Amino acid sequence: MEMICTIVYQLTRNLSPEDLKKSGFDAYYADHTTGLYPVDANGVPFSASIFQSTGDPIADLHEDLAAEQKARITYDNILRLVKDPDVCDVIRYLREREIVHYQRFGEALRIVQDNLNSKNFYAFNPSFDTDCACVNR
Repeated sequence: MEMICTIVYQLTRNLSPEDLKKSGFDAYYADHTTGLYPVDANGVPFSASIFQSTGDPIADLHEDLAAEQKARITYDNILRLVKDPDVCDVIRYLREREIVHYQRFGEALRIVQDNLNSKNFYAFNPSFDTDCACVNR
C-alpha cells in the first residue's frame, strides 16, 4: 500500500487546478487531496467485508490463492494501461510478489492437505470439531 501511495503522490503532487479538472481527478482531489483513499475502479470504497475467513485452513488457503491471482490480474491490467516506465517498474515488482505469495500459499495448502487424516479430508474441521460424531468413523 505504501508503494502505491507513493506512486499516486508522485504523479499528482504538481498538478495544477486545470490539470486536475482535465484529467478527471478533481472530484477525488476535492475529497482526498493527493492522499490514497482505497477504492476499486468503480469508486466503491474498500471495506473489511471483502476479507474472507472461515477458520477452515483448506477453504481459507484457497481464498488466499484466489486473492493473489486477482491481484496479479489487476497488475497485468495496470501494465496494459500505464506507459510511465517508473510506474511500470514498481507495478512489475508488485506483480512478482503476488506470484511468490501464490506459490507460498500453494505450498501451505499442500502441507495442510498432507497432514490431514485422509479419511477426513473434507468431512469436518479437526481444529473445531473434536467432539464430532464423524471423528471415530
